[in-house]
Amino acid sequence: MLWDREELKRPDFVLLFAFVGLLLTGLLIIYSATHGANAEIRNNFPKQAVWIVSGVLLLAFLSLLPFKFFHEAAVPFYIFSIILLVAVLVIGDGTGVKRWLVVGPLRLQPSELAKIATLLLLAKYASEGKRDFKQIKNISVAFFLVLLPTLLIIKQPDLGTALVFMAMILPVLFWAGLSLFIVFLLIAPLITLASAFNFYSFFTTIILIVSVMVASGRGAKIIIPNFLLNIGVGIVTPMLWNQLHGYQKSRILTFIGLEQDPRGLGYQVLQSKVAIGSGGLWGKGWLQGTQTHLRFLPEQHTDFIFSVLGEEFGFIGVCFVLGLFFILLWRALNIAQTSKNKFSSLIVIGACTIIAFHVCVNTGMTVGIMPVTGLPLPFLSYGGSSLLTNIVLIGLIINAGRRRFQYL
Repeated sequence: MLWDREELKRPDFVLLFAFVGLLLTGLLIIYSATHGANAEIRNNFPKQAVWIVSGVLLLAFLSLLPFKFFHEAAVPFYIFSIILLVAVLVIGDGTGVKRWLVVGPLRLQPSELAKIATLLLLAKYASEGKRDFKQIKNISVAFFLVLLPTLLIIKQPDLGTALVFMAMILPVLFWAGLSLFIVFLLIAPLITLASAFNFYSFFTTIILIVSVMVASGRGAKIIIPNFLLNIGVGIVTPMLWNQLHGYQKSRILTFIGLEQDPRGLGYQVLQSKVAIGSGGLWGKGWLQGTQTHLRFLPEQHTDFIFSVLGEEFGFIGVCFVLGLFFILLWRALNIAQTSKNKFSSLIVIGACTIIAFHVCVNTGMTVGIMPVTGLPLPFLSYGGSSLLTNIVLIGLIINAGRRRFQYL
């Protein structure tokens, strides 16, 4: 049988309240964002409603499955997702950008499926036996499991989604036993890369990195290789930058928000900031957003749905939605902390990371403090594949909460 006979605890109703609140808010905002548009765009509202109903039914089913099922299905599910990621590069829908597989009337995004598959296998690997993450071999295998789908997604290309995979791995491994010092060593080269374009910032970064390594009491075998690695990153980064053409530099600077492009990538952010700023404290009211209904906001029902929220419901509405996300993640982290099952606990941490990363990047890009990456806002943005993925993650969290005192 698929489900076990052990008694299940009640689901976390506070978490469910936040989840339902986000779904209903998303429907409300999507209706406004598509209201008055052409028939094709207006049809996105009933489509989203159908996806939500389907997702809730799927969530109910997933909440009943024993976690042993997910543990055993992790490997074949991961292999299947890799096959789909390869297939989308060969027969995917799109010109230049291939992210979708068309199956009859459905358009599926394999990268969304790969998020769940990669999380399951990473959690399975990290939870088996007494895995020692002080060993480079174990860390390398874990990184390979995440890096393989990441590279395939970058090839599509879809850098925003690829970053979600990379954001997932360190929190999961840290929860599995990876020391904070090793986490520091892994992110230090990224900090060095960002500081390498100015001598003083680079020098300060190197001093801080060395100081942390010395203060940790590590010996020369640890300090010297990592010192040389970060020095090498600092030297190579400006050299590679200088090899780029002017237009390539301009695109990168605009992408990360260091250069304005009002007629290109910067146009979306500019209109988004105008919309959010015009909402004030209470907003203009539902269906009353001028930026929204005059169609100044590109992708307003998908990636920039947060702008519609800010314009029509103002600062109060934004705080309400962010509060729901906070409650959702807070309750999920509580489940991870109290779970007796390491596998399910790691899945909850990974699910929280995926959702939180999407929220931070999406809201950040709409107010101009993060690059425009095309990541949707969970439960609010229109899109069947992303919505179902996030609902599945919630289903796994709820399931883990109902079985928090069970061992695998």
